[in-house]
Formats: sequence, structure tokens, C-alpha cells
Amino acid sequence: MHAVGRRRGAIILGLLPALLIYVIFAILPILQSFYYSVMEWDGFSDMTYVGLANFKEVFADPLFWNSVKNNIYVVLASVFGQVPIALFIALLLNRKLKGLKIFRTIGFLPVVLSTVVISLTWSLIYNSEDGLINELLRSVGLESWALNWLGDTNLAMIAVCITVIWQFVGLYLIIFLAALQNVPEEVLEAAKMDGASEWTTTWKIIVPMIWDTIIVAVILCIAGSLKTFDLIYVMTHGGPSHSTEVMALYMFNETFSQLQYGYGSAVSVLIFFFSLLLIYLVNKIFGKKMI
Repeated sequence: MHAVGRRRGAIILGLLPALLIYVIFAILPILQSFYYSVMEWDGFSDMTYVGLANFKEVFADPLFWNSVKNNIYVVLASVFGQVPIALFIALLLNRKLKGLKIFRTIGFLPVVLSTVVISLTWSLIYNSEDGLINELLRSVGLESWALNWLGDTNLAMIAVCITVIWQFVGLYLIIFLAALQNVPEEVLEAAKMDGASEWTTTWKIIVPMIWDTIIVAVILCIAGSLKTFDLIYVMTHGGPSHSTEVMALYMFNETFSQLQYGYGSAVSVLIFFFSLLLIYLVNKIFGKKMI
């Protein structure tokens, strides 16, 4: 009993530094945002308590709801773009192929690149004058299809979502590959001996065995999508006409450009609850408690 108690004490003592850092840099800023959200403050003068006035103002602002809509687009693009594509590629790469390590490295490459580099690269690809996409369209005689991809309010969000999907497919590819390599070979051999087709083996054996990993990937997708900021900030700055402005960017503009720290904190509190709501819905849909 004494040995168990000493071990628990050692574990708690070892966790304390990490817990302290987490509280200082994660929990306290969140609590601080809650406090600022009920204040009117420009960041310099004295704060004035205004209750829920900031929240009422946020809910009445159509630009906020526009940013919510754009964030939902990013979430949907991530969940239904990144996860299926990464799973499909992982299933292909989880075979004995020549040059497999090279393909894995290429797949993971976008994850290690700076978001600024990715944003600038894709901005050049989408360039309306001499971008790669428009040049390819012109080279095959489809000049009328060459468009101003990031300058059109109807196309800009689609262009941004494609970039978001491309950026993080590699991350989920590596996660799925790790999960697939833990599927027992004996199970796959038994399915093969029973005459199961590749399709049946994949969807009735492999996918159910890595289902928990897929759910975790979906939750990571949602969490990452709600934090989307830097990529859109560099690519479009939320434009044109707020057509690519997401909640984090809306909060940034209102807080630091308009110097409305109380109002911006109210937006950050709403982002916090919106994130919890989405993750709760994912848990309800999949019927498992992951958090």
C-alpha cells in the first residue's frame, strides 16, 4: 500500500509542471476572456461593466453570422474532405508497394510546411493573371474558364476550403496508417482464406477495427477547423466583402483593428461554446463518449 501511495505521489508530482503550464497558458486566458466579455474596453482606458450587452451586439451583427456560416463550410470541408481522402490514401499505402516510404513522406510534407508558405503558394496557384490553374485552362483551350478564384465572392470560400483540405490530409494519413498497421495480420489472413473480397475486408473488418481512430480524427478536424485563422488571413484577409471571414478572423478584426476588446472577448466565448457544441454533437452522432 505504501509503495502504491508513493508511486501515485511521484506521478502527481511529475504531472504538476505540465498542469501548471496548462493552467497558466490555457485555462487562465479562457477565464480572462469570460471576464472581458462583460466589459466595455478599448484596451487602454478603464473597463466598464456592461453585462450581456456585448453578446446582444454580437448576435445582432450579420457579419458575425456570416463568419459562423463560413466556419461551418471549413468544418464540413475538413470532415468530409480530409478524413475520407486521408483514409483512402492510407488504405492504398498500407500495402507492400515499392517506394512506399517516399509516398508517405510526400503525403506528410504539407503538414510540416509553414502555413504562411502554403498560403502564399496557393495564392500564386489561384492568381487570376498568371496562376497555375488559369494557365493550365488556357493551355487546353478553356480560357473562358479562367477566373479570379480568390477575388470572386462565390468562389473564394471554395478555393480556401480546397487549400485547407490539402494542408492537413497528410496529418490524418499518418494517423490512419499507424492505426492500420495495428490491425492483426491473422484476422486479414483468416478473411482471405474465407474468400472475403478486398471490398468486404476493408469495410467489414478493417474500418470497424480502426473506427475509434476515425472518430478521433473527426474531432481533431472540427477542433482544427474552428481555429482556422492564419491561412485565411494571409490568403484573403477575410475578403472579398467578408466572403471568407471565419469566426477567429472576425474576432481578431473586431478586437485589434476596431479596438473592441470586450466585444472581441464575447466572440471568443461564443467560439468556445460553439466548439463544445460541435464536439458534443459528434459524440452523440457516433454514440461514444470520447471526451
